[in-house]
Amino acid sequence: MTTPITALDQLNLAFAARFNARDLDGLMALNRPGVVFVPAPGQPVTGEAGVRGALEQFLGLNLPITMTVRQTFESEGVGLAIADWTITGTGPDGSEISLAGTTADVAVYSEEHGWRYAVDNPFGTA
Repeated sequence: MTTPITALDQLNLAFAARFNARDLDGLMALNRPGVVFVPAPGQPVTGEAGVRGALEQFLGLNLPITMTVRQTFESEGVGLAIADWTITGTGPDGSEISLAGTTADVAVYSEEHGWRYAVDNPFGTA
């Protein structure tokens, strides 16, 4: 079992650490049941299989992610985390990849699980 994230400003950083470790199960553990993941602007996916598949595609780039937390806001166990991220480098097929965004993530807190994503929206308002 992974250690719960007890501070909202650490959730996106935990995502980056698990992403860079290629830890798909660890990434999935950061999500609450029923999470909505938006792997491309305006294209949400739900359900464990859908979210897992979308994360696998990002991990398949075999490139590191950098993450800088910009702001977090909390109210009674509900939080908004805003962070800037980039994925750049040469992809497995030899093409240059340059992805970037500013997240707008909604998280919920529980004593048992800590902070977890309810809505993981890496491209924010795009």
